[in-house]
Amino acid sequence: MGNMSTLQSFIAGRWLGQEAQTPLHSALDNKLIYHTHAEKIDFAEAVHYARKTGVPALMKLDFQQRAQRLKALALYLMERKEELYEISHLTGATRPDSWVDVEGGIGTLFAYASIGSRELPSSNVLHEGPAMPLGKRGGFSGTHILVPRGGLAVHINAFNFPIWGLLEKFAPSFLAAMPCIGKPATATSYLTEAVVRMMMDSKLLPEGALQLVIGSTGDLLDRLTGFDAVTFTGSADTAAKLRANRNLISQAVPFTAEADSLNAAILAPDVAPDDPEFDLFVKEVAREMTGKAGQKCTAIRRIIVPESRAEAVGQRLRERLAKVVVGNPKMEGVRMGALASQDQQRDVSERVEMLARGNEVLFSARDGFKPVGEGAEGGAFFSPTLILCRNALSNDAVHDIEAFGPVSTIMTYKDVDEALELAARGKGSLVTTLVTKDPAIAAHVVPVAAATHGRVHILDREAAVDSTGHGSPLPTLKHGGPGRAGGGEELGGIRAVKHFLQRAAVQGSPTMLTAVTGEYVRGGAVKESEVHPFRRYFEDLEVGHSLLTHRRTVSEADIVNFGGVSGDYFYMHFDEIAAKDTQFGKRIAHGYFVLSAAAGLFVSPAPGPVLANYGLDNLRFVAPVAIGDTIRARLTCKRKVDRNRTDDKGRGQGVVAWDVQVTNQNDELVASYDILTLVQKRA
Repeated sequence: MGNMSTLQSFIAGRWLGQEAQTPLHSALDNKLIYHTHAEKIDFAEAVHYARKTGVPALMKLDFQQRAQRLKALALYLMERKEELYEISHLTGATRPDSWVDVEGGIGTLFAYASIGSRELPSSNVLHEGPAMPLGKRGGFSGTHILVPRGGLAVHINAFNFPIWGLLEKFAPSFLAAMPCIGKPATATSYLTEAVVRMMMDSKLLPEGALQLVIGSTGDLLDRLTGFDAVTFTGSADTAAKLRANRNLISQAVPFTAEADSLNAAILAPDVAPDDPEFDLFVKEVAREMTGKAGQKCTAIRRIIVPESRAEAVGQRLRERLAKVVVGNPKMEGVRMGALASQDQQRDVSERVEMLARGNEVLFSARDGFKPVGEGAEGGAFFSPTLILCRNALSNDAVHDIEAFGPVSTIMTYKDVDEALELAARGKGSLVTTLVTKDPAIAAHVVPVAAATHGRVHILDREAAVDSTGHGSPLPTLKHGGPGRAGGGEELGGIRAVKHFLQRAAVQGSPTMLTAVTGEYVRGGAVKESEVHPFRRYFEDLEVGHSLLTHRRTVSEADIVNFGGVSGDYFYMHFDEIAAKDTQFGKRIAHGYFVLSAAAGLFVSPAPGPVLANYGLDNLRFVAPVAIGDTIRARLTCKRKVDRNRTDDKGRGQGVVAWDVQVTNQNDELVASYDILTLVQKRA
């Protein structure tokens, strides 16, 4: 990387930008490192390219194939992560800070690859069942499907996580077949540009799946329609401005905001200074103050403690903060880096001044702050700063003003309900941590806090062994919060993919719904199979292939033998007199006997393409089976998912779900369930 190189946007399949415009400086010593480009982006071309090239290219793949691409991309980036770490330190980040950004981002790709592979079909129609009968005679049913929207997603990101910010939004939208235009915050856009170059070099992304905007978004938002989506991460003020864009409002463009908020950590009154939980609390707060130099949308800004603990918490936090070496992350022993820019440094200074008014400053630059490393005096370093507010119920500033740096305020409370009132004064936050050792306190606090916080992290000695911490959004849990935190939801496993899909209700006959959803809907036409369905290879099976078995009459000997084998001598199966007094009025067969007998009726015992049964879903025992009843089963191929896997011998296999209905001599349903099997492909 030569000094002062010009960053480029990636628009309509080509890199754009030669002429230097805005200078970008290293956070560590203020040296000029890059410029943004001066060339204007043609956003009409960018949007047209996403719709006309990106959408069809993504739709050529199904959910499963896109999940595979994500995994391949994650592996590709993981091999090259050191190049990203090297650039990341210019943002002022330490290695652990960069780890959250670099490997946290790549880890999100892995997570969505795995979620997609587990939970999505090998098609572009996601059935959100079960289907419901809408008439008495069984000819009319309804269900929901989710399909790609046919539009593009614009992802506008904050400066603090230039890689994770892009990838955590790209992963679910890519799975949903939505091409993305990513717009990183300018200050650290050089790191996003580096990862996008890598993604393009991988040749793993379909054409048009991703574009990158360096600099302003110009008139991009004015060109979107209701089939597109916008996500934003950053300040609440900017979120409010973007949300009010006239075109976004008039076209009803889905807009998701995740805004910086005044997150809290509450020390419960049951925790004493000599409890392990007390130390966990202090450590968590110090880590959140200094991690990424406090520049995290999830950082702990408000430290809510009992009045009687304020001195002890203040003292221990000061001792911890005094040990934190600040400076160039390349230097031995440095634990905290710089803010992202000198603009940030000025902004945080102003806000600390406002926060300090009428409060006590317990720790700040005057406590021997001296950043280490060559040129550090020119860097955007800021001292960890701890403020104590003893009247937080009547002080608005500590709940309204956020210094986006290593700054936090201790506030005191009289009882738990006052602590909850203080937490809620943030008007909506991304996350709160509760440190307690009393389950009753957790049961009282969490439901109240959950109304105003997107995530609640309960920390005690038991959780501490594995806890990922207050500040880490996880791909499987939702990230976002109400009110000031933006009112949006990101991540949360499959929910994020569904956010970028369009949900439609579908009504029709079960036969038609089977055709549309790719999943057998009960009551629909079946294809009576002349070959036993278990003898068909994956490619030869069709949804609806079905077998109606021969019959079996249940005898008393069956029940006695099953009791002997299973050890289940429950009175309903063995005590004639007690059984008479129940709702059934007689002895009945074990439900698991009915399940086993049904398997005996439909299993094809010789070796064949069905390799393994790995589970049952939706098992219900619908009606009792008595001695002398005659049962039979219908086995129908319900769903096929080609996960594009092979076994250790290189033979392909897919997943097949089978619908099983067990009926009695009156054709009444007695048991109902899905069986999941691995089925071999033809050699």
